[in-house]
Amino acid sequence: MSAVFNPMHLQAALLDVVAASHAPPSLIGQRQQQRVLRLLEAARAAPVYRERLGSGLLRLSDLARMAPVTRQELMARFDDWVTDPALKLHELRDFVAEPARAAEPWLDRYVVWESSGTSGQPGIFVQDAQAMAVYDALEAVRHRPPARGGRGLLGLFAAFDVMGVSDRTALVAATGGHFASVVSFERLRRINPWLGKAARSFSLLQPLDELVAALNDFQPTVLATYPTAAALLADEAEAGRLRIAPRCVLTGGETLGQAVRQRLTRVFDAPVRNSYGTSECLAMAWECGRGHLHLNEDWVLLEPVDEKQRPLPTGVRSHGVLLTNLANLVQPLIRYDLGDQITFTGQRCGCGSALPVIEVQGRRDDVLRVPSQRKGQKVSLLPLALCTVVEEEGGVFDFQLQQKGPGTLVLRLPQQGEAAEAALARCRDALQHFAQSQGAAPIQVLGELGCKVPRGRSGKACRVVR
Repeated sequence: MSAVFNPMHLQAALLDVVAASHAPPSLIGQRQQQRVLRLLEAARAAPVYRERLGSGLLRLSDLARMAPVTRQELMARFDDWVTDPALKLHELRDFVAEPARAAEPWLDRYVVWESSGTSGQPGIFVQDAQAMAVYDALEAVRHRPPARGGRGLLGLFAAFDVMGVSDRTALVAATGGHFASVVSFERLRRINPWLGKAARSFSLLQPLDELVAALNDFQPTVLATYPTAAALLADEAEAGRLRIAPRCVLTGGETLGQAVRQRLTRVFDAPVRNSYGTSECLAMAWECGRGHLHLNEDWVLLEPVDEKQRPLPTGVRSHGVLLTNLANLVQPLIRYDLGDQITFTGQRCGCGSALPVIEVQGRRDDVLRVPSQRKGQKVSLLPLALCTVVEEEGGVFDFQLQQKGPGTLVLRLPQQGEAAEAALARCRDALQHFAQSQGAAPIQVLGELGCKVPRGRSGKACRVVR
């Protein structure tokens, strides 16, 4: 079977996820422990982890004793990190440098995507058919639009409707790269040709009027995007330019504030469901009908820690969090410093799920509003789109972009010297061109080199601020 889809793996994963969705904590704990031992055993094939684990008999206590790892450390030793020696970093870098190859299987058995570089350095992540089956099952069963049938056999059928063929799904995201959301979405479209008309991705980087026209033409029943992008589309809907009636809005990738949630619910007259996932682990937590975020603890371990990476009790917001992905055995992520802030609330949710409820404080970048080419109007520039422009066209991943005046942006870079000057020039041209394409009046982009990029409480860079 090709890496992009293995029906036998998917069937087994679906049955497992359905069974565990309302299982007691004791059963979830047993599955978790079994998968930890399996992961540790598989990780011994990677020199990075073999050095930490040694050759003795593996125990669950080995996990807690293992020193945390960082993206920088693992990427620096990528070929020693993966468990398949056929995976080579230089070849994968060449692969992800070609946007047209996004969602194409690598070596006919792996799915590959890259992170956006939010925490300073982009990562490249590889998963096999078995890991993808787990992600598919978690998304299909736990995080999906509310079923049209609601209950009974129709509701159960909806849980197994992995590809969402009963809906018209629009993914509004930063396309043009091998990003996790786009790769996973396009992968499903490639392996299911009938989805060509029922699911489409739309670029946040295109001019807003073109995006609105495309969505009006497509008429999605499910809208999936980032909270800031959803808020911008709500502006367009209130102004009467965006004329769609989704039955559900799915958000992720950024922190969803209560005010934005309420506004989206009101403007689109549809429920809003949020999720928590990263490039390192696509499906970490899902939001139930009660509005609580449940950790997929049967497949994901999250350890809230303080600034010295010591464990924290329930109810305390963490300084950071260590991730252990129990699904990916090809590129093990064990006690990986993710950087987000989380809180285990300790509350039992009324939805009936025994999976723990968490609160997540992720990235909170601002939408920048600059003067429009139309006199007296404003244009909104989305933070994720701005970050993509700086990363993809400027080749810069550690930065802060701040609005200093109506039409003035300041780009701060920690580097100095000729290379930094050249990067600043590339970013300036790219940002000015992008703003113009969005209908903005000419903007000024100033540069500050050799300055420390501010970090928020989540540990990630505060990259786009007003």
